[in-house]
Amino acid sequence: MAFGLGQRWISDTETDLGLGTVVAVDGRMVTLLFPASGENRIYAKEDAPVTRVQFHAGDTITSHEEWTLKVETVEEQQGLLTYHGIRQDTGEPESLKEVFLSNFLKFNKPQDRLFAGQVERLSRFSLRYQALTHQHARRLSPTRGLAGGRVSLIPHQLHIAREVGQRHAPRVLLADEVGLGKTIEAGMIIHQQLLGGRAQRVLILVPETLQYQWLIEMRRRFNLHFALFDEERCIEAAHEADNPFDSEQLVICSLDWLRKKRARFDEVHDTQWDLLVVDEAHHLEWSESTPSRAYQIVEALAEEIPGVLLLTATPDQLGHESHFARLRLLDPERFYDYDAFLAEEQSYGQVADAAQALLSGDALTADQQAVLSDCLGQTVPAQPDELSRQQLLGELLDRHGTGRILFRNTRASISGFPERVLDAVGLPLPEQYKTAARVMGMMGGSSGDAEAQARRALYPEKIFAQFEGDDASWTRFDPRVDWLLELLKAARHEKVLVICSEAATALTLENALRTREGIRGAVFHEGMSLLERDKAAAYFAQTEGGAQVLLCSEIGSEGRNFQFASHLVLFDLPLNPDLLEQRIGRLDRIGQLNRVQIHVPYLQGTPQALLLRWYHEGLGAFEQTCPTGRPVFEAVRDSLFALLATSQGEDDAAFAELLATTQAQHQALKAKLEQGRDRLLEIHSSGGQSAHALVAQLDEEDDDTSLVSFALQLFDDIGINQDDRGEDAIVLTPGDHMLVPSFPGLPAEGCTVTFERNTALSREDLTFLTWDHPMIRGGIDLILSSEIGSNAVALLKNQSLPAGTPLLELIFVAESAVHPQLYRFLPPTPIRLLLDKAGNDLAAKVSFEALSRQLTPINRHLASKLVGASQALIHGLIAQGETLAAPRVAEITAAAQARMSQALDGELQRLQALQAVNPSVRASELQHLVELKDELTHQIQQTQLKLDAIRFVVITHQ
Repeated sequence: MAFGLGQRWISDTETDLGLGTVVAVDGRMVTLLFPASGENRIYAKEDAPVTRVQFHAGDTITSHEEWTLKVETVEEQQGLLTYHGIRQDTGEPESLKEVFLSNFLKFNKPQDRLFAGQVERLSRFSLRYQALTHQHARRLSPTRGLAGGRVSLIPHQLHIAREVGQRHAPRVLLADEVGLGKTIEAGMIIHQQLLGGRAQRVLILVPETLQYQWLIEMRRRFNLHFALFDEERCIEAAHEADNPFDSEQLVICSLDWLRKKRARFDEVHDTQWDLLVVDEAHHLEWSESTPSRAYQIVEALAEEIPGVLLLTATPDQLGHESHFARLRLLDPERFYDYDAFLAEEQSYGQVADAAQALLSGDALTADQQAVLSDCLGQTVPAQPDELSRQQLLGELLDRHGTGRILFRNTRASISGFPERVLDAVGLPLPEQYKTAARVMGMMGGSSGDAEAQARRALYPEKIFAQFEGDDASWTRFDPRVDWLLELLKAARHEKVLVICSEAATALTLENALRTREGIRGAVFHEGMSLLERDKAAAYFAQTEGGAQVLLCSEIGSEGRNFQFASHLVLFDLPLNPDLLEQRIGRLDRIGQLNRVQIHVPYLQGTPQALLLRWYHEGLGAFEQTCPTGRPVFEAVRDSLFALLATSQGEDDAAFAELLATTQAQHQALKAKLEQGRDRLLEIHSSGGQSAHALVAQLDEEDDDTSLVSFALQLFDDIGINQDDRGEDAIVLTPGDHMLVPSFPGLPAEGCTVTFERNTALSREDLTFLTWDHPMIRGGIDLILSSEIGSNAVALLKNQSLPAGTPLLELIFVAESAVHPQLYRFLPPTPIRLLLDKAGNDLAAKVSFEALSRQLTPINRHLASKLVGASQALIHGLIAQGETLAAPRVAEITAAAQARMSQALDGELQRLQALQAVNPSVRASELQHLVELKDELTHQIQQTQLKLDAIRFVVITHQ
């Protein structure tokens, strides 16, 4: 490199330094001053990472006094350049020496960087083009926001997420039965609303005990980083904003806390939100004269917030009046009078019967024809053909009752659940426990109410430890421990989940299993940090070298997914049917491939045996889900606690009477629930065939390897280290020479990722990468918002063309102003041209991939020489390229306008027709669609063409 004082150079590695000036040349070293940043750099002359700044005729340059010059000629004297041309503000001839160029000069346009010698690596040009094409495809994809979560692809969940998530300001009640995934549905809806730009600020209100579970679920499953707000957080946030809730976009807080803190409720109410989510909405008690304070809080927020999601597994738990009240929160104009609501509901049964006839293919009765004709506003024949049946059913599902704002799936209507088998093992009561119980009785330890006595009697190991001390381990004689050891040895190659009521029991058992038989186990309890629990769960999930058994305290019942195991040991039983169902629900999930074997070791002649029989014979709670469990438990709890506290035998008449009462109430409630099923609503909620088609589409996307290829190239070019750990897992760590200081979503300590959904579901310690993951989206944004890969120079070996023949590849982008809703119709759209020296476009004949495979990269010095020798040609071809790309922009905008009009007009017509027969369609939805169409039409008309990247190729014979 030939350096001279006063010359202007730019750093290849630190482009933010601005334009540098050579201030010293000493032997083998050169010193550059960068006035814009006030920095000096000393380089070795031979390999300095800098590029000489040289402009050419046709360029526009800026002086240090901020006036601009259109260059006509360039003069070089003693190594220094002087530019002659026309000053743009005066129109007069002017000269500008290079030393007086603006210090803040940056090369942002791809052609400027190319001519300035800032040539990128060939692979980065390819990466940029792929980023553009993948971003375009994903923003147009109808599955955007659905496949990105760490969730199984379950039809009814995906159907609800798609149906609700793509609405403007959705207001719905999600009322699926326990275990069918309401939290997942809500997460997918929130994810879609945020990705699609329909919402920016989300407030989730939950019971205090569920705050952390929601926080973790949103982060683990959907990469949504909510902030948990309590009194302490509000005090801290007061330093950032006058209203603490203005400091975060995504917020979770306790409804109980807002109920108690009027000032905090006022702050939440004064904040602008787009979407409100309320979990456990069945706790919102209401009557016309005395609504609860919690109901009033949600009502006040729902009046101001456009979108509202209410979640409840038991919509009628507080009575039908409260169910009406929750619908009233969603649409007070539609549900204004309870008596009118009841009258309307009377017709649902007739409609459901007619729908059932359509489903079964039976001939319609005259009454059914009349009902359907009245509901649909058209004459329905007695024996419609198959196609007509499907069309009629589809219209009926859309227009029927509360179907647009209420979604309820039941296990009776959803397939895919495994068989549950109970293995109850009676074991003799050890003498040590008998002695401990007698001692407790003599010392007055049987005091307290019946519930407290029952809880003590169910856990004899606690009584023993209380009197004998912690050193006298009950695991030496308790027959349940020997039985558990034998089970683990018999199922040596299978995973076993053990749940106990307390952490101390789990820890003691793990120690006994490890010391007596060397069984690999992990513990999971509330005394561990979240990271420690994740590690324990991951150790249990490992197929090779992992723990055979995971021993959990009751916290193991919280929302964790262990469906890769099929053995569940209930070392003790909870005094709550809901907790029992939650325990079993860790394994009994959609997607479980094996029978769920529920092992219950119990001590004979103790309250454990009574409680086991009450659950099994009274409620059938082990082998079937038990939606009646809680109300029946509340009805008989006093009698149940009394029997458990006195430890009366299983043959006692009082226990027989309790069993009979429990069975009768269980059957009566079960029959009532079955009669109350709205089968048409269930069909609408499950999605039918379209939901299964959506699953098939997402399965196909999961099998596509394009994401893996793109992501690995992205990590390579950015400089992220990759270490393949097997089992579909890759460890990513920041490299020492990354292109950027930090990579979006990548922790400083690195992380382990997988592209496989099944692996991610079984190992929650892995990051699940999809097109919708912030790391991939952030990586694409990082590339496209910078100059990375914006130009390249390469050689193409081709004997059929003369050596030295140039080709110019131009990547234009057609884009409009940023509008979140515009992206689904007109995302930034790449236009590729491949021009020969005559300006002919060869792109249709030579694909990007085919060309890239044949190119040979060259060093920057040779690349600059080739570009400098062809600068005039390149300038001319760029101008020709703009002319060729202009008609393509018109085609793109016309297609976008057609897509937008078809989608919004179709939805508008559907909702207008639906509103005529189903008042649950809000007028605000229709008005929003009209206004959105006008706004997007205007934005599409403003589409501009931008040159995004340029690749110069020269033919060679060598």
